[in-house]
Amino acid sequence: MQFLPLDLNGAYVIELEKREDSRGFFARGFCKNEFGTYGLENCFVQCNVSWSEKKGTLRGMHYQSPPRDEVKVVRCTRGALYDVIVDLRPDSPTYCRWAAVELSEKSYKMIYVPKGFAHGYQTLEDNTESFYLVSEFYAPEFERGIRWDDPRFAIEWPLPEPILSEKDSTVPNFQA
Repeated sequence: MQFLPLDLNGAYVIELEKREDSRGFFARGFCKNEFGTYGLENCFVQCNVSWSEKKGTLRGMHYQSPPRDEVKVVRCTRGALYDVIVDLRPDSPTYCRWAAVELSEKSYKMIYVPKGFAHGYQTLEDNTESFYLVSEFYAPEFERGIRWDDPRFAIEWPLPEPILSEKDSTVPNFQA
């Protein structure tokens, strides 16, 4: 695997190192030792799958607060999505900045989302599916969110008029 740092402190795009032959390819999608070499979380307690029927579906921006904050490693397994992360760590040099990466079933790229980041994505194709590793069990009492269109962050989403859940459409703007 190749770990390519994003402009946000502690966040990475992870690219597979494919071993190809006439049958296709083989690659590791996770290695505890390699993650550890980069000082990244390498113990995950859940794998989640999310499927969206329609292009333009926006899921986010979600996170869990301490002490149940979590690391996510996200990969698109069908279709394509525009994945966005926002650094919400007050002591971080990249506090309140965001980054985006296009993930698709064809690219095999993943994004490493550190603790203290909000995460969300917008689907770029119908029938898009994502798979992600999570370092902490889901704890509804620690679930938080920031508004997808909060002017403080000015996230540039690729598709206008996203399809939102009621919950995501009523999240308030970020309060530092």
